[in-house]
Order: sequence, then C-alpha cells, then structure tokens
Amino acid sequence: MSQLETAMAILLKTFDKYSGAEGNKGTLSKAELKTMIEKELPSLLKNPGDCDKLMKALDHNGDSEVDFNEFVVLVAALTCACHDRCPKK
Repeated sequence: MSQLETAMAILLKTFDKYSGAEGNKGTLSKAELKTMIEKELPSLLKNPGDCDKLMKALDHNGDSEVDFNEFVVLVAALTCACHDRCPKK
C-alpha cells in the first residue's frame, strides 16, 4: 500500500478500535471519544471541560455521538493546524 493508503487504513482502524465499546459500533460516545483522545492525542485535552467542548463541536448532527465523518473532520482540522505550524522544507 502507498503511504496515503496506509494512513487511511490507520484512520479506519483507530476509529474502529474505540467505537462501539459502549453502544453503537459505528460511532464514538463521549466516553469513547475521551478515551481515544487520551490514548491517541494526549496533548489535545488540557482542561476538564475540553472533551465536552470538543464533542459539541464535532457532533454536527446532534445525536450525542461522533460518527466516522465527524471523526475525520477532527483529524483533518488537526492536520491542517499542524501543517500551518510546521516549518516548510
């Protein structure tokens, strides 16, 4: 697989690893989202209320869960933020 295909497979695998631990296998509950962020993006949550704010920002359809499309928005936004901060080669 190419690097991009590998990255896409990792995104899918990471989402699936944390989704469905409680309830729907195709979404992340707030608790699952928090666990995923604590393990995979530990520097993202600085304050106790950050997960609530993040959940509210990601949950575009208002179902109190984060589906894969909403998860990808988080990853894309963080990637763009990192790209803007990284020095260009």
